[in-house]
Amino acid sequence: MEHLPIFINIKQKPALVVGGGDIALRKINLLLKAQAKVDCLSPLFCEDINTLFKDGHIKLIKKSFEQADIKDYSIIIAATDDATVNSSISSIAHDKRIPVNVVDSPTLSSFIMPSIVDRSPVIIAVSSAGKAPVLARIIRAKLETVIPSAYGILAEIAGEYRQKVKDRFSKIKDRRAFWEATFSGVIAEKVFSGRINEAKDDIEKQLNDSVEMELGEVYLVGAGPGDPDLLTFKALRLIQQADVVLYDRLVSKGVMELVRRDSELIYVGKKGGSDKSTRQVDINNQLVELAKSGKRVCRLKGGDPFIFGRGGEEIESLSEHNIPFQVVPGITAASGCSSYAGIPLTHRDYSQSCRFVTAHLKDGTTDLPWDELIVDQQTIVFYMALSGANYICEKLMEHGMNKDMPIAIIEKGTMPEQKVYISSLTELPDLLAKEDIHAPTLMIVGEVVKLNEKLNWYGN
Repeated sequence: MEHLPIFINIKQKPALVVGGGDIALRKINLLLKAQAKVDCLSPLFCEDINTLFKDGHIKLIKKSFEQADIKDYSIIIAATDDATVNSSISSIAHDKRIPVNVVDSPTLSSFIMPSIVDRSPVIIAVSSAGKAPVLARIIRAKLETVIPSAYGILAEIAGEYRQKVKDRFSKIKDRRAFWEATFSGVIAEKVFSGRINEAKDDIEKQLNDSVEMELGEVYLVGAGPGDPDLLTFKALRLIQQADVVLYDRLVSKGVMELVRRDSELIYVGKKGGSDKSTRQVDINNQLVELAKSGKRVCRLKGGDPFIFGRGGEEIESLSEHNIPFQVVPGITAASGCSSYAGIPLTHRDYSQSCRFVTAHLKDGTTDLPWDELIVDQQTIVFYMALSGANYICEKLMEHGMNKDMPIAIIEKGTMPEQKVYISSLTELPDLLAKEDIHAPTLMIVGEVVKLNEKLNWYGN
């Protein structure tokens, strides 16, 4: 380890930044976030630095650097484009034992400015000892994806209750157990979802021993169309902390690989005409019972929970039993698959509206409002349409749609095995008879399908 990682309190302490350009500006803004009293020294200043001065945030010293300019500063940053000046600042600061950073010159610096993940009061710093700053930024970016912004609020709340917890638990191991449960359980999730007062009430109850058995929580998480990289940050976090995961048939293997290794996995998939399909009422009951037993339950659903995902039915059941829940949107198949197929759902020249339609109604029929679907410059996206594709084509033509209307069947959209089949209303039955196409599939009908040839970027 070449450097000792430390955090320095420079609140209301004098800091000097030498330089007046964009790099100096970035360092000034960082010092201001730490509440330092900043002097900026340079013959010229960029517009944004001048604005900071006019707004009363910093002091400007308009001159070239001289040795006498280094006085009783707590910290100095050299951010000029003159190597000789930067070297001089470093030498003088070292002689005076003032911490100094020379931008992009670790050998001249007594400290390094790390890449920072700011969740104040939680601060995470990443450094490569100046050897690979781009790598440090990449690592920081990865941390940003898994650390919710509300961690700062959680830390502030912990600070409020720190003394109360000390008074309640005399042993360190008991205090540690209390905070571990708080930071990784339902209380933390309430903070992350903005229910701050509820979280504080729960802490008070736990401190007063008024909590009988902690009620679990259910997360309805949209797993997207298949590519695990399309998961939201929140979805990934909840997936990885769930005690139990109930997952659908359409949740991809790549997404399932992200589930916490010790989580209990329960398959609740549905497949039309299959005896292995799980009844919705049984899923609803499982969610309720698992949450009542204190489990953190992730209901992992392909696509988006509220777009043909029956998420509304599931949270109705949870609400009836007063089970706390969260809903995390996912990229629905229409958006994900069309994008990966190079088929924009709307386009000024081809389509001004888009309609999402499920090919399977609650009663198992495909009795759709066909007349409403036959609209000029409208894209129609059919979910779960593979088995009824021939019938859909017949009905669309029967109600007046052009028989040459382009149509796309997207198989395993967004995944490496993706295949896109382009046809027309009249030719699709022949295509389906010739090709061995398997679910999951999505069917897009509209003039925008013509753009696939030009805009297809993901391959076939």
